[in-house]
Amino acid sequence: MPIIVEPLNEATYQDQQDLQKIYRDAPDWLFTPFATDTQLIESCLQEGSLIAGRFNDRLLGAARLQRHPDAWYLSQLCVRKITRRRGVAERLVCEVQKMAAQSGASLRLLAPAGHLEAQALAAKLHVPLDALAE
Repeated sequence: MPIIVEPLNEATYQDQQDLQKIYRDAPDWLFTPFATDTQLIESCLQEGSLIAGRFNDRLLGAARLQRHPDAWYLSQLCVRKITRRRGVAERLVCEVQKMAAQSGASLRLLAPAGHLEAQALAAKLHVPLDALAE
């Protein structure tokens, strides 16, 4: 599945719909420090921090990417429920890791402390995992 990973600087109407579908089934803890999925999407679009995985012109997964000079932080990673377990999250992380390295930065994942899925993904892809400040 050729998933194209791209920063989402301007979201079309269809992109907005896809983002809502991606985050609709996400657990509440994923939105921290935002209150809701809508607030997460709107805030990240405004600050230009959304990165997404696209297949056939549709968004399948998205995450918040905060770029700093030495380290990039990826958080709020979510894949649309019907597309999970097909490598979308792995592709997103790997591509962002390459982008960070090309900019001279390392990539770090952010997730709530003790989150097993994030720990498993970080271990599989050899990406450091930091606890998300609450």
